[in-house]
Amino acid sequence: MQKPLWRRRASTLVADSPHMRLRVDELELPDGTIVPDYYVRESHGFVIALPLTDDGHVVLVRQYRYGSDAIHLELPAGGLHEGEDPLACARRELLEETGYEAAQWTFAGAYYAEPVRATAKAHMFLATGARKICDPSPDPTEFIEVELALVEEFRAMLADGRIDAGHVLVTGYRVLDLLGKL
Repeated sequence: MQKPLWRRRASTLVADSPHMRLRVDELELPDGTIVPDYYVRESHGFVIALPLTDDGHVVLVRQYRYGSDAIHLELPAGGLHEGEDPLACARRELLEETGYEAAQWTFAGAYYAEPVRATAKAHMFLATGARKICDPSPDPTEFIEVELALVEEFRAMLADGRIDAGHVLVTGYRVLDLLGKL
């Protein structure tokens, strides 16, 4: 398929905060149709790490998410700063959210989280040899409890809905597939 030419006629930044950058574009489609209000969430992307201890436990975080107003069981993850290397970000987020570091890091792939309305690309990592070295130091908006689950239990959580965040499902299944190939 050849990429269609969508022409941006105008663009206005409607939100610019540490939590969200949102613009609204006026577009002209190839057939001349004008789309006056096409919203795009801009982002530098984010990382997700699946930390695995030497005794076969996945390091998870249970945390409150304001958007869903619910508590979710997730993998350590976080947003990239402008120009930040994804691996450096993954290492930083693992340490901040859990107090763990990992001896070996393997890139597991990347994907666009919501290509219809966002620029964010997610970078997934397997972190093996994970071990706790300090207490977590989460950001002010993060309310986190660290939990451990054996790989088999983690797989069950992905399948039965106890883990319900999309980025964790994608990363969990991708890394489990990768582990089966190592």
